[in-house]
Amino acid sequence: MGDSPKIKIGIIGGSGFDDPTLFENQIEKDVTTPFGKPSDVLIEGQIKGVPCVLLARHGRKHQFQPSDVNYRANIWALKQVGCTHILATTATGSLVEEYKPGDLVILNDFIDRTWGRKCTFYDRTEGGPKGVCHLPMRPAFCERARNAMITAAKARGYSHHETGTAVVIQGPRFSSRAESLMHRQWGGHLVNMTTVPEVVLAKEAGLSYAAVALVTDYDCWRENETSVSILLQDKCAICVFNCFELRILSVIS
Repeated sequence: MGDSPKIKIGIIGGSGFDDPTLFENQIEKDVTTPFGKPSDVLIEGQIKGVPCVLLARHGRKHQFQPSDVNYRANIWALKQVGCTHILATTATGSLVEEYKPGDLVILNDFIDRTWGRKCTFYDRTEGGPKGVCHLPMRPAFCERARNAMITAAKARGYSHHETGTAVVIQGPRFSSRAESLMHRQWGGHLVNMTTVPEVVLAKEAGLSYAAVALVTDYDCWRENETSVSILLQDKCAICVFNCFELRILSVIS
């Protein structure tokens, strides 16, 4: 009973989804965290009356490759400005026939093949949290937020998959064919370069985190396939934003 909890949505935009003109009454906020600077300024504003904060994961000039993104600063900065939820987008390659280019996938699990990335806030950084955090990762993503995304995709009639395991590779190179075939054998549905440590840090920070992926290609396991298209990555912005349409936010709130 009483007042509804205050919701503030952080949106982490992947390739093609870092357009700050999405917001009304937008302002730029330059922030610093105990873990350094985030990838870019935070764009604060509203979408249909819901307070939101947009952060370009790779920077607005796409200047940071996946292994160089300061994921800790990104997540901490969003929490620092009061975000309660994070909705993330990612362009992905498909590892299974049924997940076709153009499909949306609401991620529910991951396999981590990255290395050298800072995956915890609990490392005695000055100004950071104290102690040690042994974090359970089942479920990896917030189920309530995932269900909101699924509801929105259904309402819009988009081709989508309600679950998907992302194999997260180091990048910036793509997989070899042998690696792609191995990822298929492991049970991966998709491959990308940024879900880890982003999802881990968001959970450690106590934030609801869900991610919607757009399938852009069939990776390289399939014979006679064309490489990922920048046009499909740009489609991610249009398709995913229409899917959000803040119906997601209304469900969460």
